[in-house]
Amino acid sequence: MITQPSAERLSLMLGLLVLMGATVPRYLAGGHDARLALILVAFAVVAVVTLMNWRLLATEERRRLPALLKRLGLCLGAGAVGMGLWHAVMSDWLSWQLLLAHGATLGLLLHALWSWWSVESSGADRG
Repeated sequence: MITQPSAERLSLMLGLLVLMGATVPRYLAGGHDARLALILVAFAVVAVVTLMNWRLLATEERRRLPALLKRLGLCLGAGAVGMGLWHAVMSDWLSWQLLLAHGATLGLLLHALWSWWSVESSGADRG
């Protein structure tokens, strides 16, 4: 069964690109060249797949995308705040690189859960 591209899926792929980009400073600061190379290759692959999905996206789904991208931005901001609070309470010191990576991870997770919950609660399976 082939599923059609959806706005939710595209917003998640864009969030994944943001997450991968957010890990780059951490790997640069830590001198993890092999991991940096792998994440850049993965970034390129996900970017190509995201572009292909964008091209296949129906007009109705493209109209829904700006609202989902606003939600993604909100979730990424909430993830950064949440991780900042978590690390303020639970750890002694935190670098901005680690906060950026952890905040983006939490933000993308929140966005994925919110998107899943929205589709499930509407009763419509969009892909």
